Amino acid sequence: MTPQRTLAAAVALVAIGVPLNAAEAKAPAAIEPSTVSWQACPEYSDEVLDWMLPAEAQNLFRDLWARTECGTVEVPLDHDDPGGEQITVALTRIKATDQSRRLGSLAVNPGGPGGSGYLMPHQLILGRRGEASIGTQLNERYDLIGFDPRGVGYSTSFDCEGGAMHPGPGPVTEDEARAAQEGVAAFNRSCSLSDTAFLSQLTTVNVAHDLDRIRAALGERRMNFLGVSWGTWLGAVYRSEHGKHAGRVWLDSVAPPVFRFDEFSTVRNAAIGRDFTRMASWLAEHDDRWGFGSTTKAVEKSIARLAAAFDAEPRTFTDIDFVFDGAFIAQAGDQDAPAWGMAADVLAALRDAVGPEAPALIAELFGGSDGGPPPAGAPVPFNETMNRAVFCNEDLGRRDFEGTWAAYRKALKKYPVTGRLHSFVAQCAGWTIPAEPVRLRDSGTPLVMSGHLYETPSPYEWTWDMREEIGGTVVTVDDDVHGSALREDDCAALITTFFDTGRPGSRHCEGAPDGPEGEGTTLALDVGGPGLGL
Repeated sequence: MTPQRTLAAAVALVAIGVPLNAAEAKAPAAIEPSTVSWQACPEYSDEVLDWMLPAEAQNLFRDLWARTECGTVEVPLDHDDPGGEQITVALTRIKATDQSRRLGSLAVNPGGPGGSGYLMPHQLILGRRGEASIGTQLNERYDLIGFDPRGVGYSTSFDCEGGAMHPGPGPVTEDEARAAQEGVAAFNRSCSLSDTAFLSQLTTVNVAHDLDRIRAALGERRMNFLGVSWGTWLGAVYRSEHGKHAGRVWLDSVAPPVFRFDEFSTVRNAAIGRDFTRMASWLAEHDDRWGFGSTTKAVEKSIARLAAAFDAEPRTFTDIDFVFDGAFIAQAGDQDAPAWGMAADVLAALRDAVGPEAPALIAELFGGSDGGPPPAGAPVPFNETMNRAVFCNEDLGRRDFEGTWAAYRKALKKYPVTGRLHSFVAQCAGWTIPAEPVRLRDSGTPLVMSGHLYETPSPYEWTWDMREEIGGTVVTVDDDVHGSALREDDCAALITTFFDTGRPGSRHCEGAPDGPEGEGTTLALDVGGPGLGL
């Protein structure tokens, strides 16, 4: 398929947010008044709903969908040239249920970059297992606004062909890493040259300008905002670029104020190492169940030996198509606390496996199919090209192989188990579009940032780094789960209080519970190797 701009489908996805920083950003040139082109919402078949949602949530979704308004807003491809080429940004609106007490519009973004926010209002209302949650409360007084950022889903988008290759199982050699970086550079070069005019305009600043066009089209004096992960970077940029029009802003799992992939990977890997020690300490308290050791150090050494053994001889089983190596052990060691029990079960099963066939748990988790492609008409949750373009158009870090390889080797030495998760490839090597730095500032509008004390995708220290740049109030979440503030009742209550009153009412919430037994949880694994994203 030839790369082309497309209007694709989309659905919200909590992914992971990231940023950039530096030079002065230019305000967009004068623009004509914006309008929303309202139109019929997409029709989702029963097959699509089965693919999207558990059965118990589908009736509530249908009710919400009946209340939903769908439309597009035309925006300039280049906001410095408002009379030039125009593209469309797709949005949804669920009007406030209590119009007599309505406070305005609240736009939401799940992260990425590249994640669809078109159905995020619906996800917030559906909550877990279909019960009403934070979205229901927010929707009482706010119109909830979902949207696909430019480059994503139903908005004007583009897809580059192909992708980067990753080394095979086992330890990564310098030659393999160099070859991987050469492959990344070749792909990035080809992608960035395939439609430079469009891809160069995929920036967080432009998405922020698009959001302000949505605000104007909806007739709102201010736009309130709730963002997670990369959505926190978008919220910070929107508040900086359009402070006069920014309302109440809450950012959860906060991105750093300066985006450099080299520093980003190092800080995140240090957080992973710290959290692995927490997991090891918890496992030591449950040595009678898993037998990895009765002290934190003993557990760390035990799992390090397991990783080394699986690197020396990657393990396969006759009844499943999966290779387990040291990188897999590292990923099992980088799990949120609610999944520690499940991760320990998997590690123990691999450690104790003796036959050619996989242990029952391993076969259950890794032996099934991926379910095949989504059904026709299903929304597309993520756009890889937009993800890469936004990051690489904003990455201010080094892109040479030598520096990246040296940082990877240093991480391996410092973190024998989880150092494998440090990137050994400069992710934006070969990207031909120059990076455009952005300077954040404090516009003085109401802002709360919730940082998760033990989180690894968005390490806690980034919350305070961001506060130094843009001000605001920090709420500390005592967990390690990315984006959990929207899902855990005590934190969600602070969010709804903030959007009702302008103040959160507390600077602390517990978040997700610690010390699980593994029931009802799944492992977060990326078997494709290191990539872009938060």
